[in-house]
Amino acid sequence: MKISSNSLSYRNGSFEGTDFTSEKGYAVRVLNNSIAIAYSDSEDWDTAKESIDRALRKSEANGKNNISLGNAMKDNWVVQEKKKIEDFSLEDKISILKDNDKEMESGGTAVRINGMGDKIIEQRYMNSIGSDISGKIYRVSYIYVMGFVNGGNFEQSIQQFGASSGFEYIDSLNLAKRIEDDAKGLKESADARQAKEGDYDIIVGPEISGITAHESCGHPTEYDRIIGREGAQAGESFLTGKKFPYRVGSDEVSIIDDPTYPLSYGFYRYDDEGTPSRKRYLYKNGMTNEFILNRESAYLLNTESNGGGRSSSWDMEPLARMSTTYIEPGDYSFEELIEGIKHGIYIKSFTEWNIDDIRFNEKYVGKDAFYIENGKITSRVKRPTIETNTIKFYSSVDAVGKDLEFTAGTCGKGDPEQGVEVWMGGPHIRLRKVHIK
Repeated sequence: MKISSNSLSYRNGSFEGTDFTSEKGYAVRVLNNSIAIAYSDSEDWDTAKESIDRALRKSEANGKNNISLGNAMKDNWVVQEKKKIEDFSLEDKISILKDNDKEMESGGTAVRINGMGDKIIEQRYMNSIGSDISGKIYRVSYIYVMGFVNGGNFEQSIQQFGASSGFEYIDSLNLAKRIEDDAKGLKESADARQAKEGDYDIIVGPEISGITAHESCGHPTEYDRIIGREGAQAGESFLTGKKFPYRVGSDEVSIIDDPTYPLSYGFYRYDDEGTPSRKRYLYKNGMTNEFILNRESAYLLNTESNGGGRSSSWDMEPLARMSTTYIEPGDYSFEELIEGIKHGIYIKSFTEWNIDDIRFNEKYVGKDAFYIENGKITSRVKRPTIETNTIKFYSSVDAVGKDLEFTAGTCGKGDPEQGVEVWMGGPHIRLRKVHIK
């Protein structure tokens, strides 16, 4: 595997510099009396052999020694790009950051950070049953942070975007318009009244349905968390010990993880264990349906891997990971969702979230939020806070919109921690009688 990446940032009117990294190496997994992995970045055979021999000796110790082998695959695949990463100049990148910094400044924000990155991953996977797969992935990303201060009140926005694409994706974002609208919203939120505590019918936007799909569905259905393998690291799962299928919400709730979703930040055709990627229904009609599996966890369930084995680099083991996780859209327009609410709150986006390590008790604090009166959006409300748990949240859903939007993120897991690129998203969804603070 070879990984080349660039990043640069602009903060409060000043260019902060660039960072370029390039690394390459390979891993050899040995199955014997147990599983052992050798890592090396040396092109000298004697040095590499020494590492492999060390893994062979370790594999002679008794331990877990089975994985799902699957079928032999041969392929060569490449993510397409129009504005090629290799051709996009540093000057053009700095110009984008500078223009967006000015847009934030004109919006009156006191804290302004813009960052942009790109990555090229080249990899080849071979195994002893005959697989030989080569892949090349291009990824670009953008993140901005801005904060508005007014009379001692501080409101902030953090937005992250990313895709498996060339720089044409950055053009498609229309960042200037997004920043203009976001800055205006922060100003209005700073002056808004806080919500009166009580039970409300609410609508949450795609940003919130996306983070809930990732945190309270994607993570707890990673099978290594369910069996406790990540207990001292990323955490465990509230699904541990349950009888499956297990009800987690209303019939309206179906949540998918799909590495094949076009353009997605976590896109891949084969995972890092050479397994073909595919769409997976994690929750379906309110019930658990499928877990995220790598080859090791698939063997424990006496099944095949569903392509969830991902590693962040050549010297990291493949873990069961998400890719693009989202709530499946339904049939409702936004107008149809809102007309069914007499007195409620529309929470379009969040400024803060928290969840425990079994992904059950959770909290979301609204950023752009508004009262709903008799089916109409009225005044802005400041920081409405949902404190709930996974079962209550999904059981409160009675209608799902037909729109679908995604945000990007870098999901952390393992020790040493591995960050992998993901998308998370969903439509607007309506929930009944949710307690708001």
